[in-house]
Amino acid sequence: MTTTYSPADPAYLDEPDFRVELERVFDLCHGCRLCFNLCPSFPTLFDFVDAHDGDVSAMTPAEQDQVVDECYQCKLCYPKCPYVPPHEWQLDFPRLMMRAHAIRHDEGLPILDRVTDQVLGRTDLLGRVSTAAAPLVNAITGTPGSLTRKLMERTAGMASERLLPPYARTRFSTWFRRRAAARGPRSFVTGTPQGDVSVFPTCFVEYMEPAIGQDLVKVYERNGVSCSMPEGTVCCGAPWLHQGNIKAFTKAAKTNVTALAKEVRAGRDVVVAQPTCAYVVKKDYPIYLAGTELAADAALVAEHAFDPAEYLIALHKAEGTTLDPVFPGRESGAVPDQVTYHVACHLQAQHIGLKSRDLLKVAGVKATLVQRCSGIDGTWGYRAENYELARKVAKPMAKEIKAAGNDIVCGDCHLANGAIEQETGTRPLHPMQLMARAYGIPEEQT
Repeated sequence: MTTTYSPADPAYLDEPDFRVELERVFDLCHGCRLCFNLCPSFPTLFDFVDAHDGDVSAMTPAEQDQVVDECYQCKLCYPKCPYVPPHEWQLDFPRLMMRAHAIRHDEGLPILDRVTDQVLGRTDLLGRVSTAAAPLVNAITGTPGSLTRKLMERTAGMASERLLPPYARTRFSTWFRRRAAARGPRSFVTGTPQGDVSVFPTCFVEYMEPAIGQDLVKVYERNGVSCSMPEGTVCCGAPWLHQGNIKAFTKAAKTNVTALAKEVRAGRDVVVAQPTCAYVVKKDYPIYLAGTELAADAALVAEHAFDPAEYLIALHKAEGTTLDPVFPGRESGAVPDQVTYHVACHLQAQHIGLKSRDLLKVAGVKATLVQRCSGIDGTWGYRAENYELARKVAKPMAKEIKAAGNDIVCGDCHLANGAIEQETGTRPLHPMQLMARAYGIPEEQT
C-alpha cells in the first residue's frame, strides 16, 4: 500500500496498490462519518460498508467505483475532515478520487467517455469557435431538451436537460485590448495608485461572461488598482485534471505558470476571476509541477494569486490603503440592502474566509448566506450520467435560496450560478457586478 497523492510517485497508477489505499481511507471515513452530508459518495460508502456488517474489505470493486463516480470534487472535505495532511493518517479524499480517475484514464476509457472528455476539456477551442458564431451556437444549444441537445447527449455525453451558459459575442480579452488601445498604455488607474494586478479571466469570463471581467476591472480601477492581462494563458486545465488526464493538465499548468510568473516578476499580483480556477492555480499547480523546472515559478504564482474579493478586502484592511467608501448606486436604490449570497464550494476549500460577503458589507449590503453545493463542480454535473444525481444535490441549495426571499442572488462561481438559474429561475450576479452597480458604474453596453 502506498499513501500517495503525488502523480510523480511510481506507484501512483498502480491499481492494486490503489485499491489497498482506497480500503484504508474508506475504513477511516466509515469510522468518522463527519462528511455524511457533503456529497453522495459518503452515504453510498457508508451504506455499502454497513451492508457488509462494517467490513470495508468486503466491498466489491464495483461498489468502490460507485463511490469514486459520485465524488464531484467539491473539495468540502478539506474544511470538514480532521485527518487531511499533515495529519499522520494522511487522508486526502479528493486527491485519492483523482488518482482513481488517473488510473482509469491510463488504462483506457470507453469511446463515449473519451469524446465527452475532449468536448469538456477543450474549452479554449470550443470558446473561440462558439464566440465567433455566438448567436447561432446559442440558438442551437440554448434550449434544454431540444432535438439538438438530445443529439449532443447521444454523441458527446452532455446532459440534454442541463441549462448551458451562453457564449458572448465579444471575448473579454478583445474588450480589454480595445479599451487599452483607446485609453493608452497603463492609463487605467484613477485616483491614488494602490495596487497593480494581472487579471487571469479564465475560460468562463473570457468566452461566456465577459461582463464579470469588465466590472472587475472597473471596480479595481475605481479603487486605484491598475489592471493588465497576461499574454499566452490558456484554460486552467481543471476539466483535464478531473478527468484524470494528467498529461493534458500538466501541459496547461506549465503554459499558465510560465505566463503568470512573468506578471508576478513584473511586480503584479494575479487575480483569478473564478473560484475553481483560483483553487487550481493556488493548490494544484504547485503539486503537479513539483520536481519540474517550473516548481519554483508555480509556488511563486500561487503565493501571489488572489480571488477578486480576497484582493480587495486585503487592500481595504492593509495599512495605508482602503476602498472608496462612496456608493451612489446604494444611495439611489439600484443595489438593495440585502441579497442572497451563494458560497461556492471551491472558495470554501481555499480557506480564505467569506471575502465576497465582507466586500458587500463594505458597500452596506447584507448577505444572506447559502452554503449548499450546486451539484455542478467542474464538469461533473454536465455529464448525462450524473444529471439526475446533480439535480438531487442541488435541491437543498435551491430550497434555501427560495426561503431567503431576496430579489437578488449573487455568487462567485459561473458554473454554480448556472445551476442556480436552472433550479430557481433566478439568474445570479457576480459580487463584482453588484459592487460595480453600488459604485454607480453602469453595465457595459454590447
